[in-house]
Amino acid sequence: MSYFATDRCRMYYEDTAETDPSATTKPAVLFVNGWAISARYWKPVVELLSPNYRCITYDQSGTGRTLIKGHTPSLTIGGFADEAGALIEHLGLDRSRNLHIVGHSMGGMVATELALRYQDALLSATIIACGIFEESMGNAVGLFILGGLIDISLHFRNIFLVDPMKSMFIKRATAKDIGEEYSNIIVEDFAGSDREATNAVGRFSIDPEALRKYTRSVVSIPSPVLCCVGMADQTIPPEGTVTLYHERKKRTQAPTELAQFMDLGHLPMLEDTLRFTAALKKHFEFAGQLYKKSS
Repeated sequence: MSYFATDRCRMYYEDTAETDPSATTKPAVLFVNGWAISARYWKPVVELLSPNYRCITYDQSGTGRTLIKGHTPSLTIGGFADEAGALIEHLGLDRSRNLHIVGHSMGGMVATELALRYQDALLSATIIACGIFEESMGNAVGLFILGGLIDISLHFRNIFLVDPMKSMFIKRATAKDIGEEYSNIIVEDFAGSDREATNAVGRFSIDPEALRKYTRSVVSIPSPVLCCVGMADQTIPPEGTVTLYHERKKRTQAPTELAQFMDLGHLPMLEDTLRFTAALKKHFEFAGQLYKKSS
């Protein structure tokens, strides 16, 4: 557990190499969080991966234990990628091809930006529940309504700390029980996040131009990409991730795989940790072998 000072924030992060020095010789995995969530929800996955991988989690500006008081961070995709990039370089993860980047929900947009910035270090990228949609009047109206719901939910978010609103909030995000500990974490993180940062992230995640750039960026990643989605997701339409997979398959020859969990929702890493982690491992191993063969 450490803090790393940047011009954006005083960033809280955890690196399994701090307690296990041998992890510095293992492939590294950087986890990029979803909207208004701290890194605490990656813990079950980290526990399963850490025997074979060096795992790094962190709290983005405006969430969890990262401090932004006294700073004026840029609340854009590029800005969030800047702070994650500073951590990558601080830990020396940019010095060899040994890095997997995993992004969940809006973190998929940040992870994509990082994958392009650190191509020489990248083994693979994983994008979870962060898709694209055909541009149409219906989708445009839907995004407009979602923007309004974001504003409303932020003004009254403390109501989600108690039932029945708490249970409704969790059921919206999940299709299977994730237990009381992680239900509390998800709700507490949302309620305690910085309002300005949370609102900005919610808005750029549905901005049409940002989504167009995101599509181009995902297609441009030269390393293997895994598109991962719970098809029972009620937070973000899961079809968008499937569309993203097909778009990348159509427009690039770089390896691309799709992991669909038909019975899981927006938090597959908590709803079925074993199955989700097995998909990650398979992807990581494929990417590692691919680069060994090419070298």
